[in-house]
Amino acid sequence: MKDATRLTSATLGRSPSRRSVNTPVERGSTVLFERADKLYDDDIKPTYGTDGLSTQVELCRMIAELEGAQESFILPSGLAALTLPIFACLQAGDEILAVNSCYAPVRRFLDTQLKRYGVTARYYDPALSADEVIALATPATKMIYVESPGSLTFDIQDIPAIARAAKARGVLTLCDNTYGGGLLFKPLAHGIDLSMQALTKYVGGHSDVLIGALSVSDAKLAKTLHNAIKAWGFFTSADESYLALRGLRTMTLRMQRSGESALKVARWLESRPEVARVVHPGLDSHPGHAVFARDFSAANGLFLVQFKGDGEPQSQAFLDRLNLFGLGFSWGGYESLAVNCEPQFRVRTRLSDAPDPYAEGSFIRFYVGLEDPDDLIADIEQALPAFD
Repeated sequence: MKDATRLTSATLGRSPSRRSVNTPVERGSTVLFERADKLYDDDIKPTYGTDGLSTQVELCRMIAELEGAQESFILPSGLAALTLPIFACLQAGDEILAVNSCYAPVRRFLDTQLKRYGVTARYYDPALSADEVIALATPATKMIYVESPGSLTFDIQDIPAIARAAKARGVLTLCDNTYGGGLLFKPLAHGIDLSMQALTKYVGGHSDVLIGALSVSDAKLAKTLHNAIKAWGFFTSADESYLALRGLRTMTLRMQRSGESALKVARWLESRPEVARVVHPGLDSHPGHAVFARDFSAANGLFLVQFKGDGEPQSQAFLDRLNLFGLGFSWGGYESLAVNCEPQFRVRTRLSDAPDPYAEGSFIRFYVGLEDPDDLIADIEQALPAFD
């Protein structure tokens, strides 16, 4: 069955009796039992609202179907879905290798909170091959954190090769699959142990929910995650779960439209004299395009543009001239967004003395939503005098 059918059909996994099309919102904290001997029966779930009622259970089921997982868990944000498995699977004395282009809030967590618990984080260049990445591992290395395309820089990694090399060394792999959304890329099918995505983005689709998901195929690993979620209290309400479920129904169409429109805008930008380069993995000009085309079914609506500017001042002037692009973080909603990237590039770890490709120029990350791409192109064009 195709993902588009699996996500859209209201008949799958549901009772044939009279019911509404959408999953109902079941709110509750206290769960009542018929008899006292059932209060501490571990075979009965849920025993309390934090275990998740029918709304949360249905969302977990659908995410597991989408990711091809044995079990999926939901958490209160995408960031929580990344930090929790690191906490759950590592202990004092362990080490995590993280790609240097990782999501900035995760870097903050690795460099501050995780350090306090005696776990070391080291960063590796996303341009390294799988053999070069695994060569950095030490006996203390217990996890490799990958993200492809990389946040802001859109570097492409050979995820299947890294997963194979890590598995051979007994090292866990955690993949941020938010770009793929479970549709464009299937990390578990490529050997990844833990697949995470921020449902806030394309799954939610309307910029009005914060929620994350974590999927695994190994039963022992699933138990570890379940215990950690219970211990840390990382629970998600029925209302957020409902919004994510509703978003799943239209995600295939929204993601397709967003991706196609973004390619049109990106190709137009490649032709502009104000542009130094367009970094979009769906373009032939991207150095990782061949690997991307092998592993991903399509591109989403996100990409980076390096303009021939003098850095942040001109980037900000350009952003202030835009009318149709909202100036805000996140992506995956129906509205197009743009942010300048210079402040985030400055916090990356310098791994070599080689010239930094992000040290000069003005950098804008575009997210293309559901507006007509011709209107978005016209909006960008009228803002380009900022780079004169």
